[in-house]
Amino acid sequence: MHDLLSDHSSVVAHQLQPLAHALTAAPNEYSVLNWLYYHPATTLLADLAAQPAQITHALLDGLAPTRSTRYVRDALIATGALPPRAEHLNRLEAWADRTIDRLPKRQQRIIRPFAEWQVIRDARRRAARNRYTEGAAATDRTDIRTAIGFLDWLDASATTLDALTQDQLDHWLDTNPTRRRGLASFLRWARQRRLTTTLEFLSSKKSMPVLFQTEDQYRRQLRRCLNDGTLPREVRIIGSLVRLFGLPISRIVELTADRFHRADGDAFLTIGKHPVLLPPKLAALIEEHLAHPRYRSMVRPPAGDPPRYLLPASRPGKARGARATQKLLRQHGLPTLAARNTAMIEAVGELPPIVIADLFGIHPGTAHSWAKFAQASWTDYLAADAATEPNTTSKR
Repeated sequence: MHDLLSDHSSVVAHQLQPLAHALTAAPNEYSVLNWLYYHPATTLLADLAAQPAQITHALLDGLAPTRSTRYVRDALIATGALPPRAEHLNRLEAWADRTIDRLPKRQQRIIRPFAEWQVIRDARRRAARNRYTEGAAATDRTDIRTAIGFLDWLDASATTLDALTQDQLDHWLDTNPTRRRGLASFLRWARQRRLTTTLEFLSSKKSMPVLFQTEDQYRRQLRRCLNDGTLPREVRIIGSLVRLFGLPISRIVELTADRFHRADGDAFLTIGKHPVLLPPKLAALIEEHLAHPRYRSMVRPPAGDPPRYLLPASRPGKARGARATQKLLRQHGLPTLAARNTAMIEAVGELPPIVIADLFGIHPGTAHSWAKFAQASWTDYLAADAATEPNTTSKR
């Protein structure tokens, strides 16, 4: 340990002492030794420790964006050796710079301002409100890639953005239906700057969900999440949050520990703008999880520090990945999409849409769409039920 983090004078730098203490305090010393010998990040960490310069975010930004670089940064942030920052935003900015630098000059003149003033500026606003997630960053990268791909297509078609015709746009939309949303963002920006003519861009009709659970399935799985002690604790917490509040996995894994609190004997979790009252069994699960977090990382926060996330990941100081978490629930027989859709139908049947939006942290328009969908589905059900009833009207 000392050799890994010491410089040429065999002294562990003051900056790296919190990391050294965290590794020394790990409960399983054999796991630490295995990590020291085989994890690729340890080589980079040793190289950084040996140099006289202080390790900063700027220094790490200058290195190749490898998994080892990200792991070292996460470890230093988790132990307090580096200050935290909006990592999803910073990774988006660095990715955009690298990607745009490789483009032809004629494309750079369009893509760079679009990325900087449309995509990244909005990302900064969301990051300032602590609402910029890994999923949001992935969507923003897709939007930039879509704009680049569209310019590539224009080049291959021997046309330019200002000469784009309605027929050409319609053809591209027909052949690239999954990129419609990303292109809409780019063309709106281009139109505002008079880079293209006025074109008709019909938004695709949003389809409502089709996967649901029966009431018996929904209730049985919720009871299982709250009561089945054979399930992993994190599975029970996630499964309960999906079924009680209709939360997607991508939002659950980003929930921080400070959003849970008690007041006057009741437990609350702030999901959107306002705290939501939790059932006692779920509150007890979350309290136990925070008191005894199951870290999967070798590098852990300093002793006594509360976990940052409800669901720590294998990377230091990070939350679990949404895809891996969804797979984990499926392995335990707890599907998420159908359960979430059913939970939303249950919620809008009991509370006004605006209340749902405030409590669950969803857009008011989304809440109203769910309410309309639920009302229409119930009306259709009643009509179908009435049509199947025998005709009891007496004949005259």
